[in-house]
Amino acid sequence: MAIEWISGSLKARNVWSDGLFTLTVHCPGVACFEPGQFLQVGMQLHEKHLHRPYSVASPHGEDLEFFIIRVDGGELTPRLWDLQIGQRIDVSSKATGSFTLSHTPVAKNLWLLATGTGLAPYIAMLREEKIWDTYQRIILVHGVRYLTDLAYTDELDEHQEAHGGRLVFVPVISRALAIHGFQGRITQALESGKLEELAGVEMCPETSAVMMCGNPQMLDDVEALLNARGMRKHKRNEPGHYVVERYW
Repeated sequence: MAIEWISGSLKARNVWSDGLFTLTVHCPGVACFEPGQFLQVGMQLHEKHLHRPYSVASPHGEDLEFFIIRVDGGELTPRLWDLQIGQRIDVSSKATGSFTLSHTPVAKNLWLLATGTGLAPYIAMLREEKIWDTYQRIILVHGVRYLTDLAYTDELDEHQEAHGGRLVFVPVISRALAIHGFQGRITQALESGKLEELAGVEMCPETSAVMMCGNPQMLDDVEALLNARGMRKHKRNEPGHYVVERYW
C-alpha cells in the first residue's frame, strides 16, 4: 500500500551529542496515534523518495519529535542531520505498530528497557497520563555506550519530581564509567541482580510487566532471561508478561 505523505517543516532540532539528535517537525494533519507507534519520515531526493520508520518521541499533536542517530554513509540520516529550521520534511499521514500500553499487560511495576534511540516510545508514553494511571512504579532502563549518549535526562528528572519518585531511571553505560547506574550491558545488569538492586524492585511474573525496544541482541538475550524466570511474551489471546519492539 502506498504511503500517503504530509509535508511538514522542521521546527526545532536538539543535538544531544555528535550524531545523536531530536527533530521537532511541525506537521498538522497526521491521524491520531498511540504513544509507541511509529511514523515514516523522509524526503525526496531527485527521483527517489528516501524514508524510514521512526517511533515518535512525543504524543500525537501538530508538533512531532523524532529521536535519531546519524548513520555515517547512510542515505537518509546524514540528510536529516543537515536539515535547517524551516526546511520541508515528509511524514506519513498514519502511524502503525502495536508497541503501545494498550497491548501491554497491567501489573504493579512497569519496566521500560531500551538501548540507544529505542528510548523514543517511552518518552512519548511518559508525557501522557495513561502510564501513570496504570502502573504504581515505572523503571526506565536506558543502555548506551557513553554518558554523552544519554538523552532527555532533564525531562526524566522532572517526571521523577512531579510523580513523587514513582519513576526510577537506571542508566546502563557499556563503554565508560557509570557514576550513577550500571557499567556494562542491560543483560549483565539483569543477570547479576544489580539492575533490580538499583531499581529497588524485583522483576518477576507476580508484579512486573516489561517493555523492551532496541538492539536485537539485547532483545533476544533479555527474552531468554525472562523466560527462565517464568515470564512469557504477552499476546492478545495468551496473556503474558512482556512485549517487544524490533525496529531493525
